[in-house]
Amino acid sequence: MNLQGVGIGRGLALGPVLRMPDPLPEPSDASSGVTADEEKVRAAGALAATAADIRIRGQRAGGAAKDVLEAQAFMAEDPTLRDDVDTRIVAGKTAERAVFEAFAAFRDLLTSMGGYMGERATDLNDVSQRVVANLQGVSAPGVPNPDYPFVLVARDLAPADTALLDLDKVLALVTSDGGPTSHTAILAREKAIVAVVGAPDALQLADGVTVVVDATTGLVTASPTDDEISAARSTMAARAAAAVTPVGPGALADGTLVPLLANLGSVAGAADALAKGAEGVGLFRTEFLFLDSDRAPSVAEQQEKYTQLLTSFAGKKVVVRALDAGADKPLSFLNDEPEENPALGLRGLRALRANESILRDQLSALAAADAATEAELWVMAPMVSTVEETRYFTTLARELGLTTAGVMVEVPAAALLADRILADTDFASIGTNDLTQYTLAADRLLGSVASFQDPWHPAVLRLVGEVGRAGALLGKPVGICGEAAADPALAVVLVGLGATSLSMSPAALADVRAELSRFTLDQAKEFAEIALSANSAVEARVAVAAAASSLTNTTLTESE
Repeated sequence: MNLQGVGIGRGLALGPVLRMPDPLPEPSDASSGVTADEEKVRAAGALAATAADIRIRGQRAGGAAKDVLEAQAFMAEDPTLRDDVDTRIVAGKTAERAVFEAFAAFRDLLTSMGGYMGERATDLNDVSQRVVANLQGVSAPGVPNPDYPFVLVARDLAPADTALLDLDKVLALVTSDGGPTSHTAILAREKAIVAVVGAPDALQLADGVTVVVDATTGLVTASPTDDEISAARSTMAARAAAAVTPVGPGALADGTLVPLLANLGSVAGAADALAKGAEGVGLFRTEFLFLDSDRAPSVAEQQEKYTQLLTSFAGKKVVVRALDAGADKPLSFLNDEPEENPALGLRGLRALRANESILRDQLSALAAADAATEAELWVMAPMVSTVEETRYFTTLARELGLTTAGVMVEVPAAALLADRILADTDFASIGTNDLTQYTLAADRLLGSVASFQDPWHPAVLRLVGEVGRAGALLGKPVGICGEAAADPALAVVLVGLGATSLSMSPAALADVRAELSRFTLDQAKEFAEIALSANSAVEARVAVAAAASSLTNTTLTESE
C-alpha cells in the first residue's frame, strides 16, 4: 500500500510503524464526594502544574518549539478559561469534567473564529488532555517510548510532543492531518526529522508494519519489497555521506550565486545556523522579545538582543523583520481588541502604524545595534499591501538611521504591484506561507484545508514570478523567506522565477545547497516555466520532478 502526503525536506527513513496511543477517555460526570472549593483547588493546581511542565519542555527544546510551547502554557493560564472551570465546578461538576468542558467550549469558540485562531483550537485539545491526566494521576497521552527505533504515525502531533521527540528512536513522522506549514511540519523541519504530513490514509497503517518514508516525494510505502528496501538503504547511505561534505556558498551549476540564509526566531539559534553553513540571516523574527511581556520592551532591552544577533553574524547580511503581531500572536499593549477574522485584521505593519511609538522604538534599537556592530543589517516590514505603506515604512526607517529597508510580500496585492512597491524600497522578501494562504483562501495552519496550502500552486508561483521580474527590472534583491525555500526542488524553481536569495530553517540548508548545484540558471528558468504551465500544485511538482530526472539521465548518458 502506498500513501501520498506532503513531504517535509528530502529525508528518507525505513522502519516499523508505531501509532500514537488513543487520547484519554472523556471524564465522567459522577460526583467526586468533595466540596466545590476543594475541586477548585485541585483544578487550579493541575492547570498551574501543566503550564509549568509545558514551559520546561519549551526551555529544553529551544528554537521555534519554545515559542509554540510558551503559547500553549498561556492557554493553561488563561484567566477566562480558569473562571469557566470554577463556574462549572460550582454548578456541580468534578474538576476533571469542568476542565474537559471548559476547554471544549473554548476550542469550539476558536474553531468558529477560523484563521490562525482555529489552529490554536487543536493545541487546546493537547493542553486539556494534560490537565485531566494530572488530575487523574496518570501519564498524559504522548509519544510511545519502546526500546527500538520506529516510524511514528499519528493523526497529528501536539507541539509538546514534537518538541521533545527522541531522535535516536523516532526515524520519521507520518500524519494524516496537517500541512506543510503546520506546527508539526515546522518543528519537524527545524529538527531535520523525516516527515510526511497530510497523508489521509495514514491511520490505516498497523503497528509493526515496515514502511519506507520518502519526504522528497511525500510517499509512504507500506510492506516494501526487498528491492525497494535495498534502494532505500542505498539512498540513505548516499545522503548520509553527502551530509558530511564541507559546506560552501549556495550556487547553481553554472556558478550563479544564490545566498542561502537562515530563518531564526531567537539569538540562541545563531551558532547552529552558522555551523550548518548559513551565509547570513534572511528572516529574524523579533516576536520573542514581545510575547512574554505585558508591555513593549524598552529601546535598551531590544538593542541588547539585536547587538548579540548582529555580533554573531559579523560581516554577513542579517534581515530583521519588524514586529509581526496580531492574528495568532495578539499582544495586549498592541492590539487586544477581539476580531472576527484576525488573519485579515489589524496585524503586521497595520498594527505597528496604529502604535507608532512601538515601531519607532524597535527601529531605533536596531539602528543603534547596527552602529555598534559589523553585520550588514536589513530591516523589513511585515504584511505590506500598498505602495503607501511601503513609502511610510521605508521613510521612517531611514529617518531613524537605517540604511537598508524593505518589505515582505505576503499579500497578493503587494505581488501584483511589485514594480511600484520596489521602486520605493530597497528589497522585497516573499513570505510564501502567508502568500499561499491569502492566494488560495486556505488558512495555513488549518488541517481541514491543508491540501490547498501548497506553495507549488501555479497561482502562487505566478505571483512570485511577478515580484522576481520587478526585482530584475529595477535591480532590487528579491528573497524568499517562507517555508517553500526549504523544499529543494521548489527552491530551484523559485530561483528560476527570479529569487536572488533563499532563507530557511538551518536543517534544510544542506539539501537545498546540493539541489541548486545540480542545475544551471537556464535550467531553473525552464523548470519555472514548466511549473507555471501546470494546472495544480500536484501537477507542477510531478512535472518538474520528471523534467529534472530526464535532464539528469540525459547528462549521465552523455558523460558515459
